Amino acid sequence: MSDQVKGLVITVLGVLFVVPDSLFVRLIDANALTIAFWRLFLAGGLSALGLLMLQGTAPFRALLSTGRYGAIYMAGVGGSGLLFVVAVSLTSVANVVFIIASLPVFAAIFSRIFLSEPIRLRMILTICAVMVGLTIIAIGSRETENASLAGDLLALCVSAMFAGALTAARRVKHVSMVPGVALGYLGAAACVLPFAAPFSVDVSQVPLVLAHGGTILFSSVLLALGPRYITSAEIALLVLLESVLAPLLAWIVIHEHPGSYALVGGAFVVGALFVSNMVVLRGRTVRNQV
Repeated sequence: MSDQVKGLVITVLGVLFVVPDSLFVRLIDANALTIAFWRLFLAGGLSALGLLMLQGTAPFRALLSTGRYGAIYMAGVGGSGLLFVVAVSLTSVANVVFIIASLPVFAAIFSRIFLSEPIRLRMILTICAVMVGLTIIAIGSRETENASLAGDLLALCVSAMFAGALTAARRVKHVSMVPGVALGYLGAAACVLPFAAPFSVDVSQVPLVLAHGGTILFSSVLLALGPRYITSAEIALLVLLESVLAPLLAWIVIHEHPGSYALVGGAFVVGALFVSNMVVLRGRTVRNQV
């Protein structure tokens, strides 16, 4: 199996594992902070344990040696993991995943501010199209069932925080950020614990809670491995699958209709990012052929 095929398989599996994330938040009968605690604690704890068993403390020491960049990464990953659950509890699944799809826009803006990287015309046009889509989604939140502007704003914070984490990680490319996911999740779980009620979850809900934590664990590991084999543009295209499949899954399982505003706005967001990444991939293909 070539590296290209291996990367595609790993990334697609990672995306498929993360697709039911928002659905689990809907299905588990507990308050949002309790769901967030178990999601973060299980995924973070199991991934930390796995790293310790396989590689010892070396990955964690390497992460801590990155100083503020590692700290920013952990805060961004942990904070976005927490806010994601709260956002899903306040607004529709479709709104959340379509808004979070705007992450590359924030990443481009942060890269310009903190890494002095230029924003090309392609990205400027992409940002404009994404902003139109987000505006449509926000307008529709007043009329769409299960949607709210507060939840939409939290989803936007999730996108911005995770983009900030990725920007920080780019400053220390030589260090693996996988332990940062584990520590970020565990740190966020510790912060939310005083406000959660972990043992209030009914025994009948335990399988759902365990499945939720397991899917996040596997998706985090797989999506961290994917970039070793394929380009970031290919990763970005494949991750867009979640924006399509997650609302569809919620529609099928719990009959949560995304609403016309979310569909139109989401089409702007996903369509703009799809075209933008296809342009990048096409450009690289042409250069490789020359």
